[in-house]
Amino acid sequence: MTAPNVDAAYGQCLDLARDHYENFPTASLLLSPKVRPAVGAIYAFARVADDFADEPEHEGRRIERLDDWERRLDEALDGRPEGEVFTALADAVRRFDLPVQPLRDLLDAFRQDCRVPRYEDFETVLDYCTRSANPVGRLVLALHGVREPERLAESDAVCTGLQLTNFWQDVAIDLDKDRVYLPLEDLRRFGLDEAALFERRASADFRRLLRFQVERTRRVFAPGWPLVDRTRGRLGLWLRLVWGGGHRVLDRIELAEADVFEHRPKLGRGDWLRIAAPALLGRARPRPPARLAEDAA
Repeated sequence: MTAPNVDAAYGQCLDLARDHYENFPTASLLLSPKVRPAVGAIYAFARVADDFADEPEHEGRRIERLDDWERRLDEALDGRPEGEVFTALADAVRRFDLPVQPLRDLLDAFRQDCRVPRYEDFETVLDYCTRSANPVGRLVLALHGVREPERLAESDAVCTGLQLTNFWQDVAIDLDKDRVYLPLEDLRRFGLDEAALFERRASADFRRLLRFQVERTRRVFAPGWPLVDRTRGRLGLWLRLVWGGGHRVLDRIELAEADVFEHRPKLGRGDWLRIAAPALLGRARPRPPARLAEDAA
């Protein structure tokens, strides 16, 4: 099969990313035009793979499709790209000397979603985040030439915080997929079990559990603040908005009194205005986490 024109391939990837990610057009415009097409290629690669793991039409063949996606990645890296996504991605890897392991880690996370619907403790959830979320941050930093281990660790904290935030925001959506990212030991700790969770009722115990996870997530975010604070330019603005958006979703969960069943906490125009002003001025600040022990008692 003849590989598509590289510029056309990048264009197809950007279109796919815009169609599937609500905030991708805004987010991509914040980054330098030099890296924007490569970001689109990374998002497109991840989006298609995520669909393999999630969408009903792939039921029964999910692992097979993900394995084939990795085979196509290998061939693209070997100079034999097939299709728009891999033509663009192979060019981005070559042009920016991107690490390949984060791409493989994403595929491992999608396979894990197919095989592991429950997590016993918080450490196993964090382990999942190292493959499901952290690779994206590492790739974006690599596009900007940031490769220092300390900066990568700070990026991991931000990305893991964002992934956890998404889990607590989407408890109800994940139940529809028979997935539970709330640690089972925490359910028991707060007097709950899976049956109670599937009742989709924000009981007093559930609210205490989710408030605990929200404050725990703020603690996970915290080590990433130095990266957000010191980075300048377009990447710095993007990081401040990402940071602010994640924390504002946590705020929204708290403002809803942790009832994520009745209404999914999401950000509106007013929230983004509230986030954007300090981000543009470089004045975003971390919120100190509360004491976890107060909700765990």
